[in-house]
Amino acid sequence: MKHIYTLSLWLSMMIISGFHTTAQIDAPRGSQQATVSQTVGITKIYISYSRPSVRGREIWGNIVPYGMNNLGFGTAKESPWRAGADENTVIKFTNDVTIGGKKIKAGKYGFHVIVNENDTATIVLSSNHTAWGSFFYEPSEDVARIDVTTETIPHVEQLTYTFVDVSPNSATVALDWEKKRIPLKVEVDVPNIVLADIRKKLQNQEGFNRQTWEQAAAYSLNNGGNLDEALTWIDAAIEGQFFSQKTFNNLSTKAQILEKQGKSGQADAIMQEALAMATIFETHQYGRILIAQGKKDKAMEIFMANAKNNKNIWPTDYGLARGYSAMGDYKKALKHLKIALERAPDDPNRNAVLTNIAKLEKGEDIN
Repeated sequence: MKHIYTLSLWLSMMIISGFHTTAQIDAPRGSQQATVSQTVGITKIYISYSRPSVRGREIWGNIVPYGMNNLGFGTAKESPWRAGADENTVIKFTNDVTIGGKKIKAGKYGFHVIVNENDTATIVLSSNHTAWGSFFYEPSEDVARIDVTTETIPHVEQLTYTFVDVSPNSATVALDWEKKRIPLKVEVDVPNIVLADIRKKLQNQEGFNRQTWEQAAAYSLNNGGNLDEALTWIDAAIEGQFFSQKTFNNLSTKAQILEKQGKSGQADAIMQEALAMATIFETHQYGRILIAQGKKDKAMEIFMANAKNNKNIWPTDYGLARGYSAMGDYKKALKHLKIALERAPDDPNRNAVLTNIAKLEKGEDIN
């Protein structure tokens, strides 16, 4: 009887005092937590979720009911699926994105799914990402609803989020569980996001470095940026600032900007100034740029001048081979490639030359 009384007293004390303590053991969870991420451009996408297992259960229409449901707890009268287990599944974007044609601001969102019987689903992004699961789901907090078509996949035991079909400007979030995939394509306006980031950096510590201005102008030039702005940036690198210095790199970038603006005369004059200070390799690379621009005759002039000014030095014969190949004279191109092979400084370069020799022997352009 004494033991029973002692136990009863202990339980009473726990009832009285237990609510004033928060001590909890750190034990393994039934559904392990996970976080996955993907970078698109400079934008990061994060997903935090818990991973339930199938364990032989009927998932779709049972463990995950179809449509909206009253979960019997919380304040929500109807709730979507929490797209995982336990806490709310959360998706985070470090920059603005576009999903299903809808603009989504940078930030964290509750990630929910309404699963339908007909191989479709609706992704629900909620501004409330801190509530537990979807027991407190509130439709007025929806930021977007995106209808998607589900896919049939091989069995996946533990619910898994992955990123598939990753491209320079997009990635598809794939929720895989049992034999169903629920995909969500996220699109990112990479050039404008990068340019916005560049503008901030140029006003910050990075702006005290000449190379930052050169990189900014080059990115804008090659990614559809404002050419007048790019010209301002490259001019800052060339002259007028405490960090400015004329180099082949920044002068050639300026020439390319001017060329793209239709100012060919100014571009040619700047490029002549740049070539006067160019190394063998910089001259060679400029010749390759001209070939890419379709200016084969001009490229040939550059390669020949490089060979004249730097006799018997790698990679002038490689340049001549590229020039002749662009002109369609594979015989002369092959002759200079064989000379380049003898002068190649290391195995990677020799292997590259051998690959191009094989192309020429099959009658293929090496550019």
